[in-house]
Amino acid sequence: MLSVNYTLSSIFPTKSFPLFTPKSRTSISCTLPGTVAEPKSTATSEPLLLNAVRGIEVDRPPVWLMRQAGRYMKSYQTICEKYPSFRERSENVDLVVEISLQPWNVFKPDGVILFSDILTPLSGMNIPFDIVKGKGPVIFDPIHTAAQVDQVREFNPEESVPYVGEALTILRKEVDNKAAVLGFVGAPFTLASYVVEGGSSKNFSKIKRLAFSESKILHSLLQKFTTSMTRYIQYQADKGAQAVQIFDSWATELSPVDFEEFSLPYLKQIIDTVKKSHPKLPLILYASGSGGLLERLALTGVDVVSLDWTVDMADGRRRLGPNIAIQGNVDPGVLFGSKEFITDRINDTVRKAGRGKHILNLGHGIKVGTPEENVAHFFEVAKSIRY
Repeated sequence: MLSVNYTLSSIFPTKSFPLFTPKSRTSISCTLPGTVAEPKSTATSEPLLLNAVRGIEVDRPPVWLMRQAGRYMKSYQTICEKYPSFRERSENVDLVVEISLQPWNVFKPDGVILFSDILTPLSGMNIPFDIVKGKGPVIFDPIHTAAQVDQVREFNPEESVPYVGEALTILRKEVDNKAAVLGFVGAPFTLASYVVEGGSSKNFSKIKRLAFSESKILHSLLQKFTTSMTRYIQYQADKGAQAVQIFDSWATELSPVDFEEFSLPYLKQIIDTVKKSHPKLPLILYASGSGGLLERLALTGVDVVSLDWTVDMADGRRRLGPNIAIQGNVDPGVLFGSKEFITDRINDTVRKAGRGKHILNLGHGIKVGTPEENVAHFFEVAKSIRY
């Protein structure tokens, strides 16, 4: 049973909201952070996730899980055994649709995210790569020179990844507006990190050497990724994505001053351009370990900032202010705990997020080996919440 013997008044300006409660219809109220914008109106024609992001009154926070398309599900492992290549799984329309729908068919989340990878556009940009089991991304010819940047083509998704558009269109029909279909892209700095480092990295020395010794080369590469990812978001929206998440996973390896040079202006350029062509498309920004950059993430103009679990949700809400929605931020490791523990963490996160403009999610991608019954419990609890 949820305890309501708490107050955040010592931390935040206070405003009384009815607190979420299970479906018992019991009315409970307590003090919640006063920085959340008031819900504006009621609507039922759009998926719950879209209404929540737009500040429309909803009765509970929408819920989905990052990397929910596969990874931990036995049905996904069966597909992996038959199709061991990640690229084959993510570049075949039928497989993309099947894997994307696996969590939807079982858990009915409020967001159904496309099964793909942020590196999927690279081949169409003349950057050969593969994703190797047990090793991760491998860039066959890492970029370090101006001549190599000149060889990078701007991305044309219609020509290079038509399977993405086809899959999104099918997903929209299959989900039938009962949930929001989500697309996603990689942010320019994160994509540049992969292609300069040659894959994943622990210390990012190669891209930082390029940034701090030959910044003109890096800026040229970042601009190509910016133009390309802008086009990719627009393409995904045109083909059926109802919201798009931008992953800037490695931007938090930058100091704040370097983030302002090598990430922020490019993110802002993407968002400004997309907002002109698709003004109603919600854009979500996620950067792991972003506690030192939250206020700067909000400056990009995104509709939603996704918090990782190292940021206290109440602190994140206060720092981001009332006009931006938040997503997250349960530690993925919580799903290895008891059902009671999972329930407590969900309730704590929703309480701290306050009423409205919150998408319940993990603070990072779901872990391989997560018990499916615990995922089922996560969704059951999340969907029973009422503000």
